[in-house]
Amino acid sequence: MRAVALSTGRQLLSLVLSFAVVGVLWIGLLRAFDVSSYIGKGPFDVWTYLVLEPEAAANRALVLGQLGQTLLDAGMGFSAGMAAAVAAAGIFTLFRGVEQALMPVALILRSVPLVALAPMIILVFGRQEAAVAAMGGIVVLFPALVTIIFGLRSASPAMLDVVRVYGGSRFDAFRKVAMPSSAPAFFTALRVSIPGALTGALLAEWLATGQGLGYGIVSAVSRARYDQVWAGVVVVTLASILLYAVVSALEAALQRRNGS
Repeated sequence: MRAVALSTGRQLLSLVLSFAVVGVLWIGLLRAFDVSSYIGKGPFDVWTYLVLEPEAAANRALVLGQLGQTLLDAGMGFSAGMAAAVAAAGIFTLFRGVEQALMPVALILRSVPLVALAPMIILVFGRQEAAVAAMGGIVVLFPALVTIIFGLRSASPAMLDVVRVYGGSRFDAFRKVAMPSSAPAFFTALRVSIPGALTGALLAEWLATGQGLGYGIVSAVSRARYDQVWAGVVVVTLASILLYAVVSALEAALQRRNGS
């Protein structure tokens, strides 16, 4: 219990420090670039918009409702991208020829800006959930794929040789040695993919669906509602930090359970 409490305390301290760093950078950059107070809003301005002013309840309902849609869209892109990355990493590890044939496709998807791909994605998938999953999945896929492949190939050669000596197949070595050894890389891929999934969701909402924070922020900019713009940026940033912390806590819990 003491170890659990200490780990939880460290996670909470890390979360508080993350929020503090974001706040300091926020205020510092506004002052460093001498941004007009009409456009650049600080933490107190956002707090006033969401909590203190008479319309704060309506403001919170608007921003949090958009955030809920964005998290749903990010979840679809995250799931699609991670599923594709895990499947592709397994296939590439087992069959090097497939990797040589298909890895250039992943590189192309990574190299071409999503804004340029968006019209083709919309033509193929429409403007609903499938397009959101495709755009988010493209953003998530390549970083997660590279990280997971690195983890799968970091397995101990000696352990792989043991499986082969005892008559195990390539798939047996993959299942019993490579997969367990790739767990740290897998959680790293999860953490790296969270902000990517949110970015993909925001782009998809702006370019395709017309919903969520992605569209709400662009719409607020066009109407000079800068309080709403900054509030949207703040809540999606905080959501990203919280989700990152949840994945880190889950990884730590699994490590304690496995005694590592």
